[in-house]
Amino acid sequence: QVQLVESGGGLVQAGGSLRLSCAASGRTFSSYAMGWFRQAPGKEREFVTTISWSGDSTYYRESVKGRFTISRDNAKNTVYLQMNSLKPEDTAVYYCAASSTFTYGTLRVNDYDNWGQGTQVTVSS
Repeated sequence: QVQLVESGGGLVQAGGSLRLSCAASGRTFSSYAMGWFRQAPGKEREFVTTISWSGDSTYYRESVKGRFTISRDNAKNTVYLQMNSLKPEDTAVYYCAASSTFTYGTLRVNDYDNWGQGTQVTVSS
């Protein structure tokens, strides 16, 4: 089990950037795949990106490719989401999640067994 705490959300104008961080507790962080999901009001939680335990493998939803970058620092027990060229449709609560089973990364919500509390990202037009 790891505990996850997101930070870095906020209000930004369209075209701007934000960097989210997710700090994890526990000594086994480096063995987990990590993911970022988001949930807009009235919508289901959706996959954004995932990164393998080593950081060698990443995958993105189509709409964020080329704009968002996931990375991790296992020495700091932290995963990051750099978001550039933000659009109003990126507005959502962003959650980080950890998967102890699918260590090469996974897109499915149910494959993650640890979740953070979320951080709000609002992009104004």
